Amino acid sequence: MPTSPKNQLVGLDIGSHSIKLVEIDDSKKGMILKNFGIIGLPQNAIIEGSIKEMEIVSSAIKNLYQNLKIKNKNVATSISGYSVIVKKISINKREETELESSIQEEAEQYIPFDISDVNLDYEILGNDIDETALDEGADEDQNKEKPKEESGLMDVMLVAAKKDIVEDYVSLLHLTGLNPVVMDVDAFALQNAFETSIDKISGCYAIVNVGAEELGINTIKDGVSIFTRDSSYGGVQITEEIMSKLDVSHEEAEKIKLGGTKTDEEKGVLEDIFTSVVPGWVQEIKRALDFLASTYPEETIEKLYVSGGSCRMPGFQKYLELETDMPIVELNPFANFRINEKIFDPRYLSYMAPQAAVAVGLALRSIGDK
Repeated sequence: MPTSPKNQLVGLDIGSHSIKLVEIDDSKKGMILKNFGIIGLPQNAIIEGSIKEMEIVSSAIKNLYQNLKIKNKNVATSISGYSVIVKKISINKREETELESSIQEEAEQYIPFDISDVNLDYEILGNDIDETALDEGADEDQNKEKPKEESGLMDVMLVAAKKDIVEDYVSLLHLTGLNPVVMDVDAFALQNAFETSIDKISGCYAIVNVGAEELGINTIKDGVSIFTRDSSYGGVQITEEIMSKLDVSHEEAEKIKLGGTKTDEEKGVLEDIFTSVVPGWVQEIKRALDFLASTYPEETIEKLYVSGGSCRMPGFQKYLELETDMPIVELNPFANFRINEKIFDPRYLSYMAPQAAVAVGLALRSIGDK
């Protein structure tokens, strides 16, 4: 059923490098792209998901709203990285009312933060997967679960987000005159965008999102996330290497990274940097996939979908395909949208698609969603 206009939300992906905004009209004829925009942020305005320059980030969001002439103040945004833990756990079956009162106690053993410092949410999942997914930094050998007895256990997806980070994002949106309605997790927003962009989905696949400061992996089986991991890898590593090796400003380094090289020296340095940084990303992805293979020996990942502003770094996708021996597909969140070509240049949308995925996933949420 299409979402009624009054329930629709503006998707706002607040990244460390830029802010992406998407607005969708969900009509009887399908989803229509109503608005899409992106605005850059100065260096260090947001570091590892933590907002350092509240006024600057707020001003950037206001500019996006004004430039795109957006009236809807109801917003969905998301967080990621080390401030959020996503983990699938198996616990003794119980009624939902009983689970609600005991979930905090259950969650304590899985969450590396003080339970009073986090906002906790959960969702009961279908019981078609037997093992327990694992989080970043878990002891791999200890966590190789024996198959559970299907009769006595239930799967629950736990999401714990640090309260201070959530409060920062809520404060930022209030400061900007907006109403935060949904606080999502990047991995789930990407999954939402992906599922809307593909006509038929089945089996096991992974989405790899390479942003400015973060590399996120989400593995999904039959529509359910079974494993997520966030690591501190991303495009900013390349920018910092360029700044250091060529002794240029952050702004100049960004231009060079995006292909604005002028001299043979710059081209040579850039090639060396890509050759040293990109394999690190690929090895991190391989580590996650190897861990997954040992935890879920019966599952075979059929494809890797890539997204994020840094997924098009020269050589990355080719090298990833070579090292994993899997088909690599770039995620296009606009694939099944109705696009008015008088408003949007299809070539521009195609170019920006990997960066827009989280914002599209957020814009697909509506008021009243859990």
